[in-house]
Amino acid sequence: MGGLRGRHFLTLQDFTPREIKDMLSLTRELKSRQKIEEPHLLLKGKTLAMIFQKSSTRTRVSFEVGMWQLGGYALFLSSQDLQMGRGEPIKDTAAVLSRYVDGIMIRTFDHAEVEELAAHSTIPVINGLTDLYHPCQALGDLFTIQEKLGTMQGVNVAYVGDGNNVAHSLLLGCSKMGLNIRVASPPEYRPQEEVVVRAMENASLLGGRVLVTADPAEAVAGADVVYTDVWASMGQEEEKNKRRAVFSGYQVNSKLVGKAGPGALVMHCLPAYRGEEITAEVLESEQSVVLDQAENRLHAQKALMAVLMGNII
Repeated sequence: MGGLRGRHFLTLQDFTPREIKDMLSLTRELKSRQKIEEPHLLLKGKTLAMIFQKSSTRTRVSFEVGMWQLGGYALFLSSQDLQMGRGEPIKDTAAVLSRYVDGIMIRTFDHAEVEELAAHSTIPVINGLTDLYHPCQALGDLFTIQEKLGTMQGVNVAYVGDGNNVAHSLLLGCSKMGLNIRVASPPEYRPQEEVVVRAMENASLLGGRVLVTADPAEAVAGADVVYTDVWASMGQEEEKNKRRAVFSGYQVNSKLVGKAGPGALVMHCLPAYRGEEITAEVLESEQSVVLDQAENRLHAQKALMAVLMGNII
């Protein structure tokens, strides 16, 4: 994994299956060491700048706690704290932070901002979320699936809902790792075609299958994992009522989950709106692993930071 040091993490598409497997293996190790309270100060003396243009619960807490557990320090920077919010060019922010800290995590709207930040940074840049991708979530999700099912190869994942950043990263992550991914979205809210094409190219090389459909039942039939996300993401609040009407047939409820394979995992990246994209009954069922998902973000991101910013061999 030494070859990952100094790399940016903008999308899972930029990493090979072997590299992703290595990160997942380290995730397992770091989770085990945390559970037995064994020190793992892999980033002692390192500092992570965390830029937040979007508010957050899980991203902020998991990165901040993760850096502390690795022996480093995380510095929270809101848009009000930075000159970026007052018009300073992103390249100047990137150049200056590169002199102060050892890594940058950014959570923002426009993916082009993250790409520009990375282009001008001499330190690793981690995409904590953009409107296009949510790769840290997908990394934690892949680990959760592997942890719960014992494998990723050939697992059938059904994603039902908005073809958003989570759907995009699942398409790329699953297709990279040999999982079969089926996405069910209303036609006008399907994933971006460019992302679907990349996922299909991945699958053709690595043995998985990709399906994008408008039919939730088709996606969920026999699935090992049923995944959903909010119908209106941050920044789309004005569309909530419109989206609620369009997505009404895409709710993950007991009837839909009943079409999946026996004991199928139910996943949601949170926050969840009970009674909209998922029912309380399903979200809080024995099949639900949403809290394990949330916890595993911490361990996966620790592994990610350790390989990008540390001296992992």
